[in-house]
Amino acid sequence: MFVAIISIALAAVISCAVNPVTGKKQIMLMSEAQEVQLGISYHPQVMATFGEYTDPGMQAFVQAKGAEMGKLSHRPNLEYHVKVVDSPVINAFAVPGGYIYLTRGIMANFNNEAEFMGVLGHEMGHVAARHSVSQQTKQQLGTLLLIGGMIASEKFANYAEAAMQGMQLLFLSFSREDERQADQLGVEYASRTGYDAAKMADFYKVLIKMNLSETEGGVPTFLSTHPDPGDRYNAVLRDSKLWQDSLHLPSYKVNSDAYLQMIDGIIYGEDPKQGYTMDNTFYHPEMKFKFSYPLGWELTNAPTQVIVQPSDGKALILFTLANQKTLDAAVDSTLARYGLTLQRAERRTVNGMPAVITLSKQQTQDQSTGATGSNSVISYFIDYGSVFFVFHGVSTDADFASYSPTMEASMKTFARLTDPSRLNVKPKRVFVKKAPRAGTLAGTFSYFGMPQAMMEELALLNNMELNDQVPAGKSIKIVSE
Repeated sequence: MFVAIISIALAAVISCAVNPVTGKKQIMLMSEAQEVQLGISYHPQVMATFGEYTDPGMQAFVQAKGAEMGKLSHRPNLEYHVKVVDSPVINAFAVPGGYIYLTRGIMANFNNEAEFMGVLGHEMGHVAARHSVSQQTKQQLGTLLLIGGMIASEKFANYAEAAMQGMQLLFLSFSREDERQADQLGVEYASRTGYDAAKMADFYKVLIKMNLSETEGGVPTFLSTHPDPGDRYNAVLRDSKLWQDSLHLPSYKVNSDAYLQMIDGIIYGEDPKQGYTMDNTFYHPEMKFKFSYPLGWELTNAPTQVIVQPSDGKALILFTLANQKTLDAAVDSTLARYGLTLQRAERRTVNGMPAVITLSKQQTQDQSTGATGSNSVISYFIDYGSVFFVFHGVSTDADFASYSPTMEASMKTFARLTDPSRLNVKPKRVFVKKAPRAGTLAGTFSYFGMPQAMMEELALLNNMELNDQVPAGKSIKIVSE
């Protein structure tokens, strides 16, 4: 993907283009047609990385609202594609060409349609103003930066590029000015669509309380630290009032009950069927396997692979599938695909399953300095009933002796999952309930059996305080299995 982006940039003629929002000329290395093609190439990678959240009604809703808002945007002729992706992190992001993604995590945290429309408008603002294209142009004129919390550290970038196709996405941080402009456009688009854009400020306030990091799930958040979130909150309130004073609509939609009804039952947090961790062991109920990973290492689970890394970034364990018909074919195709030079191979069994263990070398090149180096890679290819699972343990030659025993010890723990208590873990879900009587939010939670330890989290989920008064019949969100 990295090479493809560079090729597109070099193939393009450096020219000035008129920004659709500002009307000013700016240097662009990419035409609109190329931008759309870039979005088309990104989309399957995003979906492979996060997966689509299975809720046809919700997907139809976000797409319909995106199409409606798009007609009022500064690029009404662009076809907008809006998806809810199956990730628990609270985030929304866009890629060039009209592709906008909201996680089920953020959908669960909205309390009305107006909040959703404000965030949708913010992301559409990035697309309409061609912020991603502009940022890529600036970086390509100098040095293109590869960022993202889910990819391997830079010293393993060459290996990661082949090994983690779906996760190798180029997302560039937006500038202070871009974020302010996206907020302004979000307010404008939500207001012109007839929604109360001030609700976006309310949602920002919740996220500020949550103290989310600048990146969520490997991509920059729309509530990053530049500019100051508190300033953004106040600016959104000001802009909302200006637009409402200008439009003079008789009322502005919030639509709380309709939205809450739509998300009733949405999965909250990790979905165990996609794999979950407990006590440094990764369990996958659907595929019925488990393995342990080193204490203190961070595990990132995605639909197509699992990545485990120490905090110092000096090693990497990649766990994935090899789509071949035999174990030997899995070994041969993997070595060829990743450009690995085989040093040795041996047949063993791993907890009763046939396996091939290989030690390989891979030549690397630092893209900024041109310096060459070499990684060592230990791989376990395991035949799990004609499904071939693969572990790759990667480190530089200099660090390999220190990390390989730890990585191999993890690989040896791969085993069949048979424990019913681990196979039948159910996800937590958001359920919408009507308050049976007037009282405090804390009292309402207690009525529905919510544990005290969860109440602060649930208060944020409802954008309320625990001592707030709740009238009888008000819809509130609780979380349970």
